Amino acid sequence: MISKDELFPVPSPEFDPINLPLMMQVTEFICGGFVVGLISVHTIADGLGAAQFVNAIGEVARGLPKPIVDPVWIREVIPSPPKLPPAGPPVFPAFRLLYNTMDVSHDAVNQIKAQYFELTGHRCSTFDVAIAKLWRSRTRAIKLDPEAHVHLCFFANTRHLMQQLLPAEGGFYGNCFYPVAVTARSGHVATAELVDVVNIIRIAKAGLPGKFAKWAVGDFKEDPYELTFTYDSLFVSDWTRLGFLDVDYGWGKPLHVIPFAYFDFMAVGIIGAPPTPKKGTRIMTQCVEEEHMEAFLEEMKSSA
Repeated sequence: MISKDELFPVPSPEFDPINLPLMMQVTEFICGGFVVGLISVHTIADGLGAAQFVNAIGEVARGLPKPIVDPVWIREVIPSPPKLPPAGPPVFPAFRLLYNTMDVSHDAVNQIKAQYFELTGHRCSTFDVAIAKLWRSRTRAIKLDPEAHVHLCFFANTRHLMQQLLPAEGGFYGNCFYPVAVTARSGHVATAELVDVVNIIRIAKAGLPGKFAKWAVGDFKEDPYELTFTYDSLFVSDWTRLGFLDVDYGWGKPLHVIPFAYFDFMAVGIIGAPPTPKKGTRIMTQCVEEEHMEAFLEEMKSSA
């Protein structure tokens, strides 16, 4: 096995990595395959922006005279409401979170989708099902007091909420997302049917336009971007819709995309796809410590 550290670029000693907004390394194998290792600073671009940039590189690599979608700057159109007085420096705990990868079949996801539609008359996404499964499994595994609160946070793209300001065809590479937060009692999440957990998530997603609009004009009492990193909080991200799976350098789409967006101060779950030609959903996590890992895996494998 090749260590991931060998596949990522290492800056020269005279450079501070934090001052390099983007680094890329291509590693070619004797079989003809290759890996592109990308490191980017999140203050430069969000996931969609980084994927658009890499897709543009692929288009130029294929011989196009310029990217299909022209990049635009226009960061000045992104809302920047007055900031609240700082509550103090952020606290970054040091958890000992273990990494795990688990695949969920299309059939299993579609079964929950069908149950949700039958119950509510509305459709839900693969992302909704995957993070509902992850959140409930983790909540059951860490066994907090039933009255204690557990939190779920995911970062929603808001470009579609700014259609009059951003070009419809895309091209904005910067940050344009809003954190959607969900809070519920531990006992409620742990004992709920999976479709009910999906519904909690769907309700939070439905409130995005209204909350974003209020935030954009400064109508908020707590800064939604001031995040709290505690063991009762789970942060999730969807990598299936960013565009990394569509990058073509001249040999077709990638066989596999692996995110390494993990930190020891935040419990993380990332929704992705297994390597081609496998089907289904891949859930990559670094969200529980060793004492809870066995219970977490059992819950993730359970269909109940």
